[in-house]
Amino acid sequence: MSGHSKWSTIKRKKGAIDAKRGKIFTKLIKEITVAARLGGGDPAANPRLRAAVLSAKTENMPKDNIERAIKKGTGGLEGVNYEEILYEGYGPGGVAVLVETMTDNKNRTVADIRYFFSKSGGNLGESGCVGWMFDKKGVIVVDKETIGEEELLTLALDAGAEDVVEEDSSFQVMTAPEELNEVAEKLAGADLQYVEASVTMVPKNTVEVADEKTARSLLKLLENLEDHDDVQKVHANFDIADELMEAIS
Repeated sequence: MSGHSKWSTIKRKKGAIDAKRGKIFTKLIKEITVAARLGGGDPAANPRLRAAVLSAKTENMPKDNIERAIKKGTGGLEGVNYEEILYEGYGPGGVAVLVETMTDNKNRTVADIRYFFSKSGGNLGESGCVGWMFDKKGVIVVDKETIGEEELLTLALDAGAEDVVEEDSSFQVMTAPEELNEVAEKLAGADLQYVEASVTMVPKNTVEVADEKTARSLLKLLENLEDHDDVQKVHANFDIADELMEAIS
Protein backbone atom coordinates (compact mmCIF):
# COMPACT_ATOMS: atom_id res chain seq x y z
CA MET A 1 0.00 0.00 0.00
CA SER A 2 1.31 3.44 -0.90
CA GLY A 3 2.65 6.01 1.55
CA HIS A 4 -0.29 8.38 1.45
CA SER A 5 -2.99 5.75 1.80
CA LYS A 6 -1.10 3.66 4.37
CA TRP A 7 -0.42 6.58 6.68
CA SER A 8 -3.94 7.92 6.20
CA THR A 9 -5.38 4.55 7.21
CA ILE A 10 -3.16 4.41 10.30
CA LYS A 11 -4.23 7.92 11.31
CA ARG A 12 -7.92 7.15 10.87
CA LYS A 13 -7.58 4.10 13.14
CA LYS A 14 -6.01 6.22 15.86
CA GLY A 15 -8.27 9.18 15.14
CA ALA A 16 -10.49 8.64 18.18
CA ILE A 17 -7.46 8.99 20.48
CA ASP A 18 -6.29 12.13 18.71
CA ALA A 19 -9.77 13.64 18.94
CA LYS A 20 -9.82 13.16 22.71
CA ARG A 21 -6.60 15.14 22.97
CA GLY A 22 -8.10 17.86 20.86
CA LYS A 23 -5.28 17.64 18.33
CA ILE A 24 -7.44 17.28 15.24
CA PHE A 25 -9.54 20.34 16.06
CA THR A 26 -6.45 22.35 17.01
CA LYS A 27 -4.79 21.66 13.65
CA LEU A 28 -7.97 22.45 11.73
CA ILE A 29 -8.51 25.71 13.61
CA LYS A 30 -4.96 26.79 12.78
CA GLU A 31 -5.50 26.05 9.09
CA ILE A 32 -8.84 27.89 8.99
CA THR A 33 -7.35 30.90 10.79
CA VAL A 34 -4.33 31.17 8.49
CA ALA A 35 -6.42 30.57 5.36
CA ALA A 36 -8.80 33.36 6.39
CA ARG A 37 -5.92 35.70 7.21
CA LEU A 38 -4.26 35.18 3.83
CA GLY A 39 -7.29 35.01 1.55
CA GLY A 40 -10.19 36.60 3.39
CA GLY A 41 -13.06 35.22 5.43
CA ASP A 42 -15.44 34.33 2.60
CA PRO A 43 -15.11 30.61 1.74
CA ALA A 44 -16.79 31.20 -1.64
CA ALA A 45 -13.95 33.52 -2.67
CA ASN A 46 -11.13 31.71 -0.82
CA PRO A 47 -10.42 28.15 -2.12
CA ARG A 48 -8.00 27.33 0.68
CA LEU A 49 -10.48 28.40 3.33
CA ARG A 50 -13.22 26.46 1.56
CA ALA A 51 -11.07 23.31 1.68
CA ALA A 52 -10.25 23.88 5.36
CA VAL A 53 -13.91 24.31 6.29
CA LEU A 54 -14.76 21.17 4.33
CA SER A 55 -12.14 19.21 6.27
CA ALA A 56 -13.48 20.62 9.54
CA LYS A 57 -17.01 19.57 8.67
CA THR A 58 -15.90 16.01 7.88
CA GLU A 59 -14.43 15.90 11.41
CA ASN A 60 -17.75 17.16 12.83
CA MET A 61 -16.28 20.39 14.13
CA PRO A 62 -19.02 22.64 15.58
CA LYS A 63 -20.05 25.57 13.40
CA ASP A 64 -19.21 28.04 16.19
CA ASN A 65 -15.60 26.80 16.28
CA ILE A 66 -15.28 27.30 12.53
CA GLU A 67 -16.74 30.81 12.66
CA ARG A 68 -14.47 31.83 15.56
CA ALA A 69 -11.41 30.58 13.69
CA ILE A 70 -12.40 32.61 10.62
CA LYS A 71 -12.90 35.73 12.77
CA LYS A 72 -9.45 35.25 14.32
CA GLY A 73 -7.96 35.07 10.85
CA THR A 74 -9.68 38.20 9.61
CA GLY A 75 -8.89 40.18 12.76
CA GLY A 76 -12.35 40.06 14.28
CA LEU A 77 -10.98 38.24 17.33
CA GLU A 78 -7.59 38.30 18.99
CA GLY A 79 -5.38 35.37 18.03
CA VAL A 80 -1.85 34.12 17.50
CA ASN A 81 -0.01 34.87 14.25
CA TYR A 82 1.32 31.61 12.84
CA GLU A 83 4.12 31.21 10.31
CA GLU A 84 3.87 28.41 7.78
CA ILE A 85 7.07 26.38 7.28
CA LEU A 86 7.54 23.22 5.23
CA TYR A 87 10.28 20.85 6.40
CA GLU A 88 11.71 18.13 4.18
CA GLY A 89 13.91 15.16 4.98
CA TYR A 90 14.60 11.47 4.81
CA GLY A 91 13.32 8.94 7.31
CA PRO A 92 14.49 5.37 7.98
CA GLY A 93 14.99 3.35 4.80
CA GLY A 94 15.47 6.48 2.69
CA VAL A 95 11.76 7.35 2.81
CA ALA A 96 11.00 10.93 1.74
CA VAL A 97 9.06 12.90 4.37
CA LEU A 98 7.30 16.26 4.08
CA VAL A 99 6.23 18.03 7.27
CA GLU A 100 3.78 20.95 7.07
CA THR A 101 3.92 23.18 10.15
CA MET A 102 2.31 26.32 11.55
CA THR A 103 4.26 27.87 14.38
CA ASP A 104 4.64 30.99 16.49
CA ASN A 105 8.24 29.97 17.34
CA LYS A 106 10.17 28.53 14.39
CA ASN A 107 13.34 27.98 16.45
CA ARG A 108 11.44 25.64 18.76
CA THR A 109 9.75 23.89 15.88
CA VAL A 110 12.84 23.21 13.76
CA ALA A 111 14.74 21.95 16.82
CA ASP A 112 11.97 19.48 17.62
CA ILE A 113 11.56 18.33 14.00
CA ARG A 114 15.33 17.82 13.63
CA TYR A 115 15.40 15.84 16.88
CA PHE A 116 12.64 13.48 15.70
CA PHE A 117 14.43 12.82 12.40
CA SER A 118 17.79 12.24 14.12
CA LYS A 119 16.29 9.97 16.79
CA SER A 120 14.78 7.73 14.09
CA GLY A 121 18.02 7.43 12.13
CA GLY A 122 16.86 9.82 9.43
CA ASN A 123 17.91 13.37 8.70
CA LEU A 124 16.27 16.74 8.12
CA GLY A 125 17.26 18.07 4.69
CA GLU A 126 17.34 21.32 2.80
CA SER A 127 14.27 22.97 1.32
CA GLY A 128 13.33 21.26 -1.94
CA CYS A 129 15.24 18.05 -1.31
CA VAL A 130 12.16 15.78 -1.48
CA GLY A 131 9.24 18.06 -2.37
CA TRP A 132 9.63 17.28 -6.07
CA MET A 133 8.71 13.65 -5.32
CA PHE A 134 5.10 14.60 -4.50
CA ASP A 135 2.08 16.01 -6.33
CA LYS A 136 -0.54 18.15 -4.58
CA LYS A 137 -3.96 16.51 -4.94
CA GLY A 138 -7.44 16.69 -3.51
CA VAL A 139 -8.39 13.35 -1.94
CA ILE A 140 -11.88 12.26 -0.92
CA VAL A 141 -11.95 9.00 1.05
CA VAL A 142 -15.04 6.81 0.67
CA ASP A 143 -15.73 3.65 2.70
CA LYS A 144 -15.99 0.57 0.49
CA GLU A 145 -19.08 -0.60 2.33
CA THR A 146 -21.10 2.41 1.12
CA ILE A 147 -20.74 2.05 -2.66
CA GLY A 148 -19.36 -0.16 -5.42
CA GLU A 149 -16.29 0.83 -7.41
CA GLU A 150 -17.99 1.16 -10.80
CA GLU A 151 -20.82 3.28 -9.40
CA LEU A 152 -18.37 5.51 -7.53
CA LEU A 153 -16.16 5.88 -10.59
CA THR A 154 -19.12 7.03 -12.67
CA LEU A 155 -20.25 9.50 -9.99
CA ALA A 156 -16.72 10.80 -9.42
CA LEU A 157 -15.86 11.36 -13.07
CA ASP A 158 -19.21 13.05 -13.68
CA ALA A 159 -18.43 15.33 -10.72
CA GLY A 160 -15.09 16.34 -12.22
CA ALA A 161 -12.69 13.99 -10.40
CA GLU A 162 -9.50 12.73 -12.05
CA ASP A 163 -9.54 9.12 -10.88
CA VAL A 164 -10.66 6.63 -8.22
CA VAL A 165 -8.00 4.53 -6.47
CA GLU A 166 -8.88 1.37 -4.55
CA GLU A 167 -7.30 0.72 -1.15
CA ASP A 168 -7.81 -2.06 1.40
CA SER A 169 -10.98 -0.74 3.04
CA SER A 170 -11.71 2.43 1.09
CA PHE A 171 -11.73 4.20 -2.24
CA GLN A 172 -9.85 7.44 -2.79
CA VAL A 173 -11.38 9.92 -5.21
CA MET A 174 -8.50 11.97 -6.65
CA THR A 175 -9.07 15.54 -7.81
CA ALA A 176 -7.09 18.63 -8.76
CA PRO A 177 -6.59 20.66 -5.53
CA GLU A 178 -8.75 23.51 -6.76
CA GLU A 179 -11.57 21.09 -7.69
CA LEU A 180 -11.78 19.32 -4.31
CA ASN A 181 -14.65 21.36 -2.89
CA GLU A 182 -16.78 21.23 -6.04
CA VAL A 183 -16.31 17.47 -6.45
CA ALA A 184 -17.05 16.84 -2.76
CA GLU A 185 -20.21 18.95 -2.94
CA LYS A 186 -21.43 17.09 -6.02
CA LEU A 187 -20.79 13.70 -4.40
CA ALA A 188 -22.63 14.84 -1.28
CA GLY A 189 -25.46 16.06 -3.50
CA ALA A 190 -25.69 12.52 -4.87
CA ASP A 191 -26.21 11.29 -1.28
CA LEU A 192 -22.71 9.81 -1.06
CA GLN A 193 -21.16 10.04 2.40
CA TYR A 194 -17.37 10.26 2.56
CA VAL A 195 -14.94 9.73 5.43
CA GLU A 196 -12.46 12.48 4.68
CA ALA A 197 -11.86 15.26 2.15
CA SER A 198 -8.62 17.22 2.10
CA VAL A 199 -5.79 18.58 -0.01
CA THR A 200 -2.71 16.43 0.45
CA MET A 201 0.65 15.53 -1.10
CA VAL A 202 0.60 12.25 -3.02
CA PRO A 203 3.96 10.55 -3.75
CA LYS A 204 4.86 10.03 -7.41
CA ASN A 205 6.82 6.89 -6.50
CA THR A 206 7.18 4.84 -3.33
CA VAL A 207 10.07 3.31 -1.39
CA GLU A 208 9.51 -0.26 -0.23
CA VAL A 209 10.18 -0.84 3.47
CA ALA A 210 10.54 -4.60 3.96
CA ASP A 211 12.55 -4.73 7.20
CA GLU A 212 10.54 -4.83 10.44
CA LYS A 213 12.98 -2.71 12.44
CA THR A 214 13.05 -0.04 9.74
CA ALA A 215 9.26 -0.08 9.44
CA ARG A 216 8.83 0.37 13.19
CA SER A 217 11.32 3.25 13.28
CA LEU A 218 9.61 4.94 10.33
CA LEU A 219 6.12 4.69 11.79
CA LYS A 220 7.39 5.97 15.13
CA LEU A 221 8.93 8.98 13.38
CA LEU A 222 5.67 9.74 11.57
CA GLU A 223 3.66 9.38 14.79
CA ASN A 224 6.02 11.69 16.70
CA LEU A 225 5.79 14.29 13.96
CA GLU A 226 2.01 13.99 13.66
CA ASP A 227 1.55 14.41 17.42
CA HIS A 228 3.62 17.61 17.62
CA ASP A 229 1.49 20.68 18.30
CA ASP A 230 3.14 22.71 15.52
CA VAL A 231 2.72 20.03 12.83
CA GLN A 232 -0.31 20.24 10.55
CA LYS A 233 0.27 17.36 8.13
CA VAL A 234 2.88 14.70 7.46
CA HIS A 235 3.43 13.08 4.06
CA ALA A 236 5.73 10.18 3.19
CA ASN A 237 6.41 7.96 0.17
CA PHE A 238 6.78 4.58 1.87
CA ASP A 239 5.28 1.24 0.89
CA ILE A 240 4.86 -1.45 3.55
CA ALA A 241 3.38 -4.84 2.71
CA ASP A 242 0.11 -5.62 4.47
CA GLU A 243 1.64 -8.73 6.08
CA LEU A 244 4.44 -6.70 7.68
CA MET A 245 1.97 -4.01 8.68
CA GLU A 246 -0.14 -6.59 10.51
CA ALA A 247 2.96 -8.02 12.22
CA ILE A 248 4.00 -4.68 13.71
CA SER A 249 0.52 -3.33 14.50
